[in-house]
Amino acid sequence: MARYAVPYRKYLFGSVALDILSAVMNIFSFSLLIPILQILFKVNQETYSLIPWDSVSSFQDLINNLYFYMSGWIEQYGASRVLLYMCLFFCGITLLKCALYFGASAVIIPMRTGITRDIRKKIYNKILALPISFFSQEKKGDVIARMAGDVSEVEVSITSTLDMLLKDPILIIAYMAFLFYMSWQLTLFTIVFAPLMIWIMSIIGRKLKARSLEAQGLWSDTISQVEETLGGLRVVKAFVAEDRMSARFDKTVNNMRRKLSQVATRQSSAHPVSEFLGTSMIAVVLWFGGWLILGENAPFDAPSFISYMAILYSVIGPIKDLSRSAYNIPKGLASMERIDHILESENPITLPENPIAIDGLNDKIELRGVDFSYENGRQVLKDINCCIGKGKTVAIVGASGSGKSTLVDLIPRFYDVQAGEILLDGVDIRKLDIKQLRGLMGNVNQEPILFNDTIFNNIAFGRENATMEEVIAAAKVANAHDFIMEKPDGYDTMIGDRGVKLSGGQRQRLSIARAILKNPPILILDEATASLDTESERIVQDALDKLMSNRTTIAIAHRLSTIKNADEILVLHDGHIVERGRHDSLLELNGHYRKLYEMQAL
Repeated sequence: MARYAVPYRKYLFGSVALDILSAVMNIFSFSLLIPILQILFKVNQETYSLIPWDSVSSFQDLINNLYFYMSGWIEQYGASRVLLYMCLFFCGITLLKCALYFGASAVIIPMRTGITRDIRKKIYNKILALPISFFSQEKKGDVIARMAGDVSEVEVSITSTLDMLLKDPILIIAYMAFLFYMSWQLTLFTIVFAPLMIWIMSIIGRKLKARSLEAQGLWSDTISQVEETLGGLRVVKAFVAEDRMSARFDKTVNNMRRKLSQVATRQSSAHPVSEFLGTSMIAVVLWFGGWLILGENAPFDAPSFISYMAILYSVIGPIKDLSRSAYNIPKGLASMERIDHILESENPITLPENPIAIDGLNDKIELRGVDFSYENGRQVLKDINCCIGKGKTVAIVGASGSGKSTLVDLIPRFYDVQAGEILLDGVDIRKLDIKQLRGLMGNVNQEPILFNDTIFNNIAFGRENATMEEVIAAAKVANAHDFIMEKPDGYDTMIGDRGVKLSGGQRQRLSIARAILKNPPILILDEATASLDTESERIVQDALDKLMSNRTTIAIAHRLSTIKNADEILVLHDGHIVERGRHDSLLELNGHYRKLYEMQAL
């Protein structure tokens, strides 16, 4: 956790300082028990003389002067009144100690909450930075679970124990040092039992991390199933699969319950085991100390021994807290491993050290000998060569799985080519600034990607500080303004998750308006009208025609009627460009394109 704690070191130092003061006050308060008990039981009958304060050189001299003044007070005011004052002073010291204890815990809170926030921000920014290929290998529910459940587990298991990890060692060291001062023989006898306690606790907690990893994995499966169910609820209901999905979910949550029960049972044993071991140690020390006092050459009197036992019992509390930390931290570390799987994932899309700046498309986009394969090894594109001139419209057609979407995904560098190169105005796009490259492009996809926000914010998504006038102008070009104004809140209407409150055609027109407002020189259309009915297609196609005017356009199309006027049509089959040309010339070839055309005509 040190990598996240550095920005908050001032809170760390403040907490340590308060912990040290708290330990000193605690020792002082227990030291007061000795004179209180001596007055109460009239044990101390010695006569003390004042040592000049400028001659005080040791703790023993300080104690001597304290007893000197106490003897005088007892003679002047009586033992009962002095005892009352000592008890009140003891309460005051304890109050100060508790205030310092609270302060040490309170000072560390900004560090705890800050670390949790920083981890979440780091995961989110990493999600934004990782390529699309990463999420084709990972389940969305698993990523969500890592950001939600695993980060919360880190907060509960690790950051919440930070004050224990700081405070308890300080208290243990301070208490043990004072115990050595009081009686090194008895303290050495006590220390013999400490390794035994640690060994027993380590045996109990050894498998906790592994089981926590399994439990967190099952938690990810649970979130993934919920996310899949929400996304496919229409299909679940249509196929009357509620019982099947419920049984599948029951199996997952029952497995998670079993693992969590094992983890919780092992974790719950921390307190009783440490309590028993601590009490056993106190009992053994009580026997040994009593044996020493009852002997002829007792190293200290009974009140001092009671004070010793009180401080020794105070050591048990920090040790128990540390033992609980030893149980909590493995759970947090298990979650941290899952978080680091995302944070340490390498991005195959490498950025150039000195990118070449661009301000637009001046000539052409060219693909030379492009090959591409996904991680499973299957080659999707093979030796692709084509040229897309500025202001031209190039359409890509072919059967499903022929590599059309993959081809257009290579141009904005959602993926990188394995062989060959893609050139923009003669420069390999891998040498360009990736944000500037993608800033030249506008995308309209088959499935409109909208956000649970207002219509205005969805249209203005690709352009900062867009005005209402600009958004309205873009919506009018996209044939969206009329249906927007029919909404009760107009452009301030919330459209729901992924635009669920709108029809398919309305969602598509909003995505077109978003692309129009961005005003990109390069337009990528990925089957933008494939999922629409005839009437919606006509309205959307009219908006697309306006959008495509005077732009370099790359269009994937299943409906061949929408790309009849393209400057060039590329026909993909099994990753190869098998035909290219304009609509009429491709029909005359009587090849793949004509088959696609006749199937649609039929």
